[in-house]
Amino acid sequence: MIRILIACLLAATVAGCAGSQRPQADRAEVVARSYRDPGPSTLTLYTMISTRTGSGAHTSLMISGSERVIFDPAGSFRADVVPIKDDVLYGITPNAERAYRSSHARETHYARIQTIQVSPQQAEIALQLAKQSGPVAGAYCANSTASLLKQVPGFEQIDVTFFPVKLSDQFGQLPGVVTTEYRENDDADLQKGLAANNAALNQLETVSTQ
Repeated sequence: MIRILIACLLAATVAGCAGSQRPQADRAEVVARSYRDPGPSTLTLYTMISTRTGSGAHTSLMISGSERVIFDPAGSFRADVVPIKDDVLYGITPNAERAYRSSHARETHYARIQTIQVSPQQAEIALQLAKQSGPVAGAYCANSTASLLKQVPGFEQIDVTFFPVKLSDQFGQLPGVVTTEYRENDDADLQKGLAANNAALNQLETVSTQ
């Protein structure tokens, strides 16, 4: 187990699953930025995978129900227009979702994106579990996401694991899952991607309020 944790920490340091000190939003900001997608309730598993080794580097879960959030355990993503409370990202509009996936996809990593339609009740349970999770320790991104999923009715068969790709493989076997990949070839530096997408989001926000 110690060797597993060390391996996870080494991979996480590169891809954004090593814990972070992200600014915490207050409730007023969270409520003001809340976004509900008009489509059906869904769960979307993101797995960031090394283009060189095929190993998993980060896991997160977008929950679309009464509101759309991303449970980003021990993640690195931050943007001025996306409030963060513990490890939950709020206000996940289509633009924010694109910024999230774009920030992680780069020369060294791509995003495997797996979506399954669920009932509003399942989505609400997942949403509440994410909000109750609190900050997650580094290298526990896959572990905490798998633990969350296992508590959602219909997902009890998910085995808890520390390995993002193993969780992705399990998720992909569920009936109805749609899997896509998102790739970019920009700079390998995650921080540069975060900064660029934050700037793009701020510009879109300015245009939308004019």
